[in-house]
Amino acid sequence: MTETGAATATRCGFVALIGAPNVGKSTLVNALVGSKVTIVSRKVQTTRALIRGIVIENNAQIILVDTPGIFAPKRRLDRAMVSTAWSGAHDADLVCVLLDARAGIDDEADAILTRLADVRHPKILVLNKIDLVLREKLLALAKTANERLPFENTFMVSALSGDGVDDLRGALAERVPEGPFHYPEDQMSDAPLRHLAAEITREKIYRHLHQELPYQSTVETDTWTERNDKSVRIEQTIFVERESQRKIVLGKGGATIKAIGADSRKEIAEIVGVPVHLFLFVKVRENWGDDPNRYREMGLEFPKE
Repeated sequence: MTETGAATATRCGFVALIGAPNVGKSTLVNALVGSKVTIVSRKVQTTRALIRGIVIENNAQIILVDTPGIFAPKRRLDRAMVSTAWSGAHDADLVCVLLDARAGIDDEADAILTRLADVRHPKILVLNKIDLVLREKLLALAKTANERLPFENTFMVSALSGDGVDDLRGALAERVPEGPFHYPEDQMSDAPLRHLAAEITREKIYRHLHQELPYQSTVETDTWTERNDKSVRIEQTIFVERESQRKIVLGKGGATIKAIGADSRKEIAEIVGVPVHLFLFVKVRENWGDDPNRYREMGLEFPKE
């Protein structure tokens, strides 16, 4: 290869983000991409499937695999999410291991580091939320983690403020393997817009209801119709497991679902760049957590037991 060819060779690879719930994986994906591509919520376990954010940095395309947070699974849905997270780690070219700098190596992080010993891909340590921790504690945490696993590099970032994110993005671009881009350059995420719209509505449900609704609630985009005036008409169904939950989502006089719909419509319109007409419906689907079809729709494999 000529020197010119070497200088212009493209790189492309999958980078899995692995960590416990609420370490900031989704926030980091959004910071790296520069646009909202994954649901972000204070409620744990909001990311269910491998939603990818796509970053172009210099001559490299970085495909970020935002895996579900890894935790001790109790139910079938939990087991499906944890299984999906580990498959993302094994299938990627690089693995970014996120630790919450405040929490340090707690029980969840300890279990993840132990299991990561079986993942053969190069690993990078990312300490997140560094703005909340003293420097001495950060250095001690980095030293301890590197004694546990052979990390190629350690980065200290605040995904929320963006501090350190540029350095991490540049390092990932240098480390993904040489090869052609997998996606068009103007494509931020390969998650279909219908799925992204459903995720946005699900986030707004959490934001409005907090602890009142269990995270098993799900949203499906039923129709996506582009109208002659360039606007989009979207119909979505919010599924809950009990009638009492349906009443919570609707709110008194329908006030809660109106507020959820208004917030979701505004954000979806910002992303698609055209006016959006959003219509929300709430239905009870008992025991949907045991229905294999629901798992397939969320990009998860249905655990047999």
